[in-house]
Amino acid sequence: MSAGPIVSIAGVAKRFGTVVAVDGVDLDIQRGELFALLGGSGCGKTTLLRMIAGFETPDTGHVLIDGQDMTGVPPHRRPVNMMFQSYALFPHMDVAANVGYGLRREGLPASEIARRVGEALDQVRLGDHGKRRPAQLSGGQRQRVALARALIKRPKLLLLDEPLAALDRKLREGTRFELVRLQEQLGLTFVMVTHDQEEAMSMAGRLAVMNEGRIAQVGTPHEVYEHPRSRFVADFIGIANILPVDGGRAWLALRPEKIALFAARPSTDHAEQGCIVEIAYEGDRSLYRVALTDGSTLLVSTANIARHPREPWPRGQQVWLGWAADAGQRLEE
Repeated sequence: MSAGPIVSIAGVAKRFGTVVAVDGVDLDIQRGELFALLGGSGCGKTTLLRMIAGFETPDTGHVLIDGQDMTGVPPHRRPVNMMFQSYALFPHMDVAANVGYGLRREGLPASEIARRVGEALDQVRLGDHGKRRPAQLSGGQRQRVALARALIKRPKLLLLDEPLAALDRKLREGTRFELVRLQEQLGLTFVMVTHDQEEAMSMAGRLAVMNEGRIAQVGTPHEVYEHPRSRFVADFIGIANILPVDGGRAWLALRPEKIALFAARPSTDHAEQGCIVEIAYEGDRSLYRVALTDGSTLLVSTANIARHPREPWPRGQQVWLGWAADAGQRLEE
C-alpha cells in the first residue's frame, strides 16, 4: 500500500466537443476521509467522479488510486465501487440477492457470499430485511441496500453520486448521520458528489468547491465558509454580503449572522444606519434585508431563540447595524 493519498489527480482535463467539463484539476484525497465535490449543475463534479471510477477517460492528466496510475484500467479492474443516485436495484431479486450480486459474478462459494451478505446488511442495519424485495422498502432502506451492495466487494474507495438526492428532506437529514457513522466505522474513503451545500458541509471532513470545470477552493467546511478565497466561493457557500473596499480594488465577504441589529447606535467597530425593507421568517432564524442610507442593502440574520421575541424588528423599522472589525473576510479576487 502506498503511503501517499488514496487518490491523486494531476492536471486532469476533459472535453465533450466544444464544452470543457473539467479544466486542469489537481487534487489529493487522503485515506479514510469523507470528501465532497460540491458545485452547481455543469461545474464538472460528476465528470471528475466518473473519471476516478473509470467511466470517463481524461483527455490529459492522470488519476492515481493507491499510488497506481489508472490510465487504461477499466472500471471493473479499479479498487473502487460506485453508488449511483438511482440505486439501480434489481426489482425481481430480494435484498440479499441484490447485495450479493457482485460476489456471485465473481464465482465465490455460496457459504462465503451468505456470510458477507449478512455482514454487509448488519453494517447498514438491515439484517432482518434480506428476504424483502426493493418495492417493499422505503426510500431510505433502498439507499442502504445500494450502499451494502457497494461495500460488500470491499473497495478501497467508495464513490457516491448525489447519494441522498432521491430521499425527502426529513429522511436526508437522518441518513446523513448514518453515512458518516458508517464511513467512520469502516475507515473507508468516501468521495461524494453533491450540489447540496448543507449536505456537503454537514458530512464532509474536507470538500472541493468546483466552478466551470476548475476547483475554486479546497478545505474543511469551516475553512471554506469562514475564509473563502474568492467572491464565487463566498457567494456560493451560504449567504454573504459582498462589500467593495479600497475603492473597489478588493471586497469584503460579510456573513449575515456576523451583523447585529440595534435600536440605537452601537459601540461596535463598524456601525451603519438603515431601514428594514424585507423580512423572511425561516423558523430557526429570521433574515432581514436592510436598506442603508447610502442606497446599498445588507442581509442580517438573527437566531430565533425565544418563542416570543422581546424586541421584534418590523418592516419599516429604523435600525442600526453593527459588526466587529474581524467579522468579514477580505477577498482579493
